[in-house]
Amino acid sequence: MKLVIVESPAKSKTISHYLGEDYVVEASIGHVRDLAISGKGGLGVDCENNFEPKYIINKDKKEVVKKLTTLAKKSEEVILATDPDREGEAIAWHLAQVLKLDVNTAKRLEFHEITKNSIKNAIENPRLIDMNLVHSQEARRIIDRVLGFKLSSLMKSKLGSQSAGRVQSVTLKMIVEHEKEINDFVSEEYWTLNSKIKVAKKTYSIDLVKIDDKVAKIPNKESAEIVLSYADEDVSLSDKKTIEKSIPSKEAFRTSTLQQEAFNKYKFKTKETTMLAQQLYEGVEINGTLVGLITYIRTDSTKLSDSFIASAKKYIIDKFGSEYYLGSKGTKEVKNAQDAHEAIRPTDLSITPEIAKQSLSDHQYKLYKLIYERALSSLMKDKIQEVTTLTFKNSHLTFELKGIKVVFPGYDVLKVDDKESSSIPNIEVSSPILYKLEDKKIEQHFTKPPSRYSEAKIVKLMEEKGIGRPSTYASTIQTLISRKYVSTTGGVLTPTEQGVLTSNVLTKYFPDLMNTEYTAEMETNLDKISDGSIDELKVINDFYVPFINHFEEVKEIMYKEPLKTTGEKCPVCGGDLVIRKGKHGEFVGCSNYPECTYIKKDESKAPKLVGRDCPNCGSPLVIRKNKSGDEFIGCSNFPKCKYIESLSEESHEDKICPKCGAKLVIRRSKRGRFYGCSNYPKCDYIESIKKTDKNETN
Repeated sequence: MKLVIVESPAKSKTISHYLGEDYVVEASIGHVRDLAISGKGGLGVDCENNFEPKYIINKDKKEVVKKLTTLAKKSEEVILATDPDREGEAIAWHLAQVLKLDVNTAKRLEFHEITKNSIKNAIENPRLIDMNLVHSQEARRIIDRVLGFKLSSLMKSKLGSQSAGRVQSVTLKMIVEHEKEINDFVSEEYWTLNSKIKVAKKTYSIDLVKIDDKVAKIPNKESAEIVLSYADEDVSLSDKKTIEKSIPSKEAFRTSTLQQEAFNKYKFKTKETTMLAQQLYEGVEINGTLVGLITYIRTDSTKLSDSFIASAKKYIIDKFGSEYYLGSKGTKEVKNAQDAHEAIRPTDLSITPEIAKQSLSDHQYKLYKLIYERALSSLMKDKIQEVTTLTFKNSHLTFELKGIKVVFPGYDVLKVDDKESSSIPNIEVSSPILYKLEDKKIEQHFTKPPSRYSEAKIVKLMEEKGIGRPSTYASTIQTLISRKYVSTTGGVLTPTEQGVLTSNVLTKYFPDLMNTEYTAEMETNLDKISDGSIDELKVINDFYVPFINHFEEVKEIMYKEPLKTTGEKCPVCGGDLVIRKGKHGEFVGCSNYPECTYIKKDESKAPKLVGRDCPNCGSPLVIRKNKSGDEFIGCSNFPKCKYIESLSEESHEDKICPKCGAKLVIRRSKRGRFYGCSNYPKCDYIESIKKTDKNETN
């Protein structure tokens, strides 16, 4: 028996399907070890001894490790088949350490798609663990641990913020600075003239482009009314131009562009796109056979393999004709890109989206269709359009009417573009006909501030600026959301007050760390460890020494952010009342805490009066809420009087509890209505409702 270890259970199921009975495939379920939280500063890193890391088995992985250890002892060979990236390489190394495998001989499989041929090829051509990749991941983890723990503890003590980090804080800064641009935006008034013309019994909307041969700008209502008066004069066709335009197809998806397109087209959040793509990569049952539908999803490369290009060429020529095939156009350079991987593409072109549809969820199908068509179209010829512009003029105004005609669909034979052709009238400049401007109206507008960043836009910016990696884009955004530094509605990100405060303070005291260029340079150095061109310890040391020195200085001078005052005085000690934060949200309390523990009651949450008195003590009854948020009726004299009833209960004036003398109320259970003591739970007396009573209470 041979043991193959992968990262996820879904992947193990698919690979087992290909390997047969001689192999047992088990999942580590991600990392099995991580840095300890012991030692100086709880870092799990001995910063005074060459940054020696101390690793421990994660609590939730002890049973997993126990199972893998047992299987490894029974196996003639252990094969490590974790993901083909820096993180996967580190997991393979940690597994080798835990299972006591020799890293100099342990077999490591690398594959970028989960198909029969790919797995077979990987089994036949194993490699060793790439220790440069391991060192790169380890350096990243150590730097992030030191920086994250140090900054997070400082931010928590000074601001009450939950965390800070090398990538998350810089990303937060981009969102916060953009929000400032939005808030600082000054709206300006402008007007438009909307008009139509009728040509050969068909009506067309035309665009005003010039006023007195200058670019059309209408700043106010007075100018708009003048322009409207100009529109009383008929227009004639003064010019007709036709140009041919080539539109190339887009490159095959990488992680960031897939996340962007999935949001733009279907409003999928980055987390959902990542999850769906992972499912398609790990394997889906198609016609009774498990198959990985797409290649590895964490990539910043747009290259396609020669084997895929060859199969795509045959597919395109057979289905559409040789005139539609172009081939590879080269790839766009991405900052800090790692070209070891391919772009995200389908593993088998014969499994079309239509064939796969019946085996996929709606969202899986939509994402697979995007990936399939994008990879295929990237190898196809340009779409050719004829763009015709008709220019209409009178004494003062110039209008344009544009039409688009597709001469050759090229890649868009796949219908991947959303824009459609638009027709225009077939007339010539020599025509002496005058056309009346119809449905003329002027409209007031105001310039709008920039839109808030979407998750997709942030991913694009992270990639452009070289911060983070494809595997961390989605998790970085989720961290900002979970820390309540940003809120999200429909995938659109808005910084919270705490997020703005955290970003501004970090920018003030740690300007280098909050600089995207610094973060990008760090990514570059970490990548250099991967190819062996720079030493791991050098990168860590070059970061640590200046950081820790600056940190110790800042720790002494950083102010503790003052709490916001309400403008009121504490009725107990006369101190200022301030807004504090607790487990259950914000509340108003005394600034002299802990000497004064006064907390102001929230008058807006005062119980609502029912309009009758408690049958037990005579105090007013009020509407209250239990821990689950459900409303009930209770005595306002609580806790002295614990009388309660549900909103659906009815008291019965004539019935008294024979045990304690309190009023009986009508309660409801699964078996129907009954009389119960209003003094419950102190008194548990119940009584069935007789038929005569039922008639009285109906």
